[in-house]
Amino acid sequence: MNSPSSLDPSAILDRILSAAAQNLRIEKILLQLGLDPSNVTFDAVVNRLVDVGLTHVTLANMLALTGAVFFVATLMVRTIVPLRVIGIISMVFFIAYGALAGAVTTFLLYLLSLPINVIRLRQMLTLVKKARLSAQGDLSMDWLRPFMTPRKYKKGDILFEKGDVAKEMFYTISGNFLIKEIGIELPPGRILGELGFIDPNNKRTATVESLENGEVLTITYDRLLELYFQNPEFGYYFLRLTTERLMQNIARLEATNAENKAKLLELRGAAKSSTG
Repeated sequence: MNSPSSLDPSAILDRILSAAAQNLRIEKILLQLGLDPSNVTFDAVVNRLVDVGLTHVTLANMLALTGAVFFVATLMVRTIVPLRVIGIISMVFFIAYGALAGAVTTFLLYLLSLPINVIRLRQMLTLVKKARLSAQGDLSMDWLRPFMTPRKYKKGDILFEKGDVAKEMFYTISGNFLIKEIGIELPPGRILGELGFIDPNNKRTATVESLENGEVLTITYDRLLELYFQNPEFGYYFLRLTTERLMQNIARLEATNAENKAKLLELRGAAKSSTG
């Protein structure tokens, strides 16, 4: 039957360390670590580690350790803004470490990386701010005008017909335009043809006619695609724009269905009263 002392974890570890010390290679390693191969115990290892730690506890090493902790933290962050912030903090500690320890390579590496991360963080914060302002404000297309081409239409002209291949988007400047399928008139300051940009087949979903002489601005989908990928703010803006238009279409369909149901119920009521 095993005695309680034989089951003690520290005693078991002492046996393992003593057995390992018999190996010549391990003996050399133990000597390099400042341990006595003939007396390798758990307490001796712990005491040696404490001694080494206390010997190397300097301000420079503490700065390096703190920087390393923040660097590891960046690996667990999923969003870009916190990642940049934590990364900048880590770099500051590594720069301080490099300056105090005389590690020129480390100092220069993080000193040169710091402004790049600060600039990227500022750009991201500016983008987030603009996106929030865009979400709270009106969907204005004024900023897109420099990329658009003017075009004039006369009364009765067709801008595009349902089923046509869609290649460009329109922004009305003057005049009124009619979406024939749903009977909606569009005054100046409205967007036309944006849904064709996101349609997989790039097909027009309605026919638009000019009710009077008017002017529009146009932009091709190729140019629109360039802006979409070059400017994340525009990508967010366009997503909001198309979502709003789809929600308007859904609301219009719901209103039409409700109106048709009301008429149907009215006709059924009239039929019942006439038969009764």
